[in-house]
Order: sequence, then C-alpha cells, then structure tokens
Amino acid sequence: MALALALVLCIIHYWIARLRGPLTMERRALWVQSASQIVLKSLGIHYLVDGAPPRSGIVVSNHLSYLDILILSSAMPCFFVAKAEIGGWPFFGEAARVGGTMFINRSSLYSAEKVAAMMAERLELPVPVLFFPEGTSTDGSAVLRFHSRLFEPAIQAGAPVTTATLRYVLTDGSDERDLCWFGDDPFLPHLWKALGCGGFTAEVRFGEPQVYPHRRVAADTTHAEITALRNSNPILQTT
Repeated sequence: MALALALVLCIIHYWIARLRGPLTMERRALWVQSASQIVLKSLGIHYLVDGAPPRSGIVVSNHLSYLDILILSSAMPCFFVAKAEIGGWPFFGEAARVGGTMFINRSSLYSAEKVAAMMAERLELPVPVLFFPEGTSTDGSAVLRFHSRLFEPAIQAGAPVTTATLRYVLTDGSDERDLCWFGDDPFLPHLWKALGCGGFTAEVRFGEPQVYPHRRVAADTTHAEITALRNSNPILQTT
C-alpha cells in the first residue's frame, strides 16, 4: 500500500512537470485523462462506463469522494470546478491547477461570478466542464439538492448539460459508504483506508445531453435523473 501511494505521488510529480509550458487547454485535459488512467491502474482501481461521455458542454455529477476526480478524468477529458481548498493540497492541488481546474470559494459571490465567466470561455472548447452541484461530497445515502448558479453559463450559451452518475461497488459486498469521504473525515487517513480496502469497481453512467431554458430547471431535472439512477441497480448487477 505504501509503495502504491509513493508511486502515485511520483506519477503526479511527473505529470506536473510535463504539463508546465505552452500547452493548449485541450492538451492539458488529455494529459489529465492519461495521468488519471495510469494512477487508477497503479492502484488496481477498476471502472466501468455506461453511456457516451460528452465531448463539450457541461457535465454534472453526484459527489462521493476525491476518488471521483480520478474516475471521471479517466472516463473523459474534462475541466473541473473544485472547491478552493483543493488548490492548497500538496501534489494534488498543483496537479489540478496545471490541468486546468477552476477553483471556487462557494461562500463568495465574486468567486462564483469569476468562475462562471471562466466556464463561459471554456464552453467554446471541445472539452466539457464538470462540476458537482451538491457543493460537497456525501455518504451516498441521498443526492443533496443541486445549487443552480454554475448552470448559468450553459443556459446563456445554449450549451448541452449531461449528467454523470457515480457509484462504488465493493468486491466484498461492503457498503459504498466505506469509500465515501464526507463530513470532517481527515484526508490522509481516509486515503490510507481507501488504498487498503479489499477492492472495488467505480461505475459511471452518462445521461443524454439536454439544453435547458433556465438554470433552476436544469438543476432540478439533472438532480432527479441522477437520483433515479442512484436508486437503480448497479451496472455489475445488470450486465
């Protein structure tokens, strides 16, 4: 386990070094995808994808753990909107920054408006922007009500919004909650616990892209879609 973690940190360090320089934003997103796939493989984490990953617009997903970032990055190249605290994390924060992540302070209206403006610019690129409208990670027992503000750039641009539903299925039948990172659980002890679990598969289900007339409609409709899929059978039980 310690060897695996050391390998991951080496990969991230290499990733950061390769991403420095005059690379286009699209290339940065592709590098993030490649690096995430390498990290997952090195940790023995498997993932399944159901549906077609979008190539543009906005993607919204439920949020269970920091592992979500690796899973979704592996499934498709994308730009993330993440909470500002992540920007200060050792290794991971720098990796996110050079990979094109946009950091938001959710308690600041100015920060939200600044990120929304950045999202509007990114929507012109052939790479989707992904954010977690719950605003925080959860224990997976329910999907929290979606905040609607960051849907606005898609509404103004007439860009499609696609849902992504995440689920973790543990090999030994344990509850998904064991892998979720939520509340005041410290990061490093939880990471150590996740690396030492008996194995799991991450499942990602993509919905169909939709264009919405209003941000609240977009938030409520995508929330209902993700909630319904979370309440359905896992892919591993239906394939």
